[in-house]
Amino acid sequence: MKPKKSLLKQAENLALILIGTFFLCISVQMFILPFDILSGGVAGIAVALEPFFHIDKTLAVNLITVGLLLIGTAVLGREFFLSTCLSSVFYLIFNSLLAGRITVPRVEPVLASFYSGLLGGFGIGLVMRAGASTGGMDVPPLVIHKFTGIPVSTLVLITDGLTVLLGYFAYGIEAVLIGLISVFSTGYIIRRVLSMGEGSTAKSVQIISDSWQKIADEIQTHLSRGVTILEGTGGWSKEQKKVLLCVVSARQYSALLEIINECDEKAFVITTDATDMHGEGFTYGFRI
Repeated sequence: MKPKKSLLKQAENLALILIGTFFLCISVQMFILPFDILSGGVAGIAVALEPFFHIDKTLAVNLITVGLLLIGTAVLGREFFLSTCLSSVFYLIFNSLLAGRITVPRVEPVLASFYSGLLGGFGIGLVMRAGASTGGMDVPPLVIHKFTGIPVSTLVLITDGLTVLLGYFAYGIEAVLIGLISVFSTGYIIRRVLSMGEGSTAKSVQIISDSWQKIADEIQTHLSRGVTILEGTGGWSKEQKKVLLCVVSARQYSALLEIINECDEKAFVITTDATDMHGEGFTYGFRI
């Protein structure tokens, strides 16, 4: 069973999703679409497709968003829908309301790309802090991975490569290079937002509990994190114990504690800051 959240926590997460999605839409309507920034993601795809199909870019963004949400829900199931639906709905609403109603600054495309990344990254970071997802172009790699087993990290690189190639044919190499500024600034700000108020970028957690199997299953199901099962012996009781070792990102730590408390309120938990992680889930494999 997924741990229940308090009403206060739910309200906080709703506010983060609402505010974060609003900032993302400001980025799209103020910079990405007016300046044809090949930013990656749904807005970047809409920009790249416009020269070929001549579809209104805001309309294209909304159609692609709905299409990916439906595909993701049909293939990836209820968990995907619950984590993505709210942000996607707000995204459609804000995008439509802001289209043509927001002042576009007179700046160079390089600056427009940079600031689109700052605003968009801030918005996405807030949504991710709420434990939600903006969906978008993360859907194709996840769907293909489900059927082929190809690592998500590899599929993300292929998707990004095809997006860049499409942008190159639509606008040329200069536009691609300008778009990369947005991509990198977005990633940087997302990492900064996710680490706000945290002592480190990740937590190494050891858990001792008689309900170790249930806790391990919940962590892998709801946090998509691996768990190492160690053998331990009680110093006083001499009883054999299972010790779970798990490393989670800082934003996942509170969700991990909720899982542990839901499964076993008496579980013994030891947490330390982890500052140097390598491998899937930290240095590659999870798209931000």
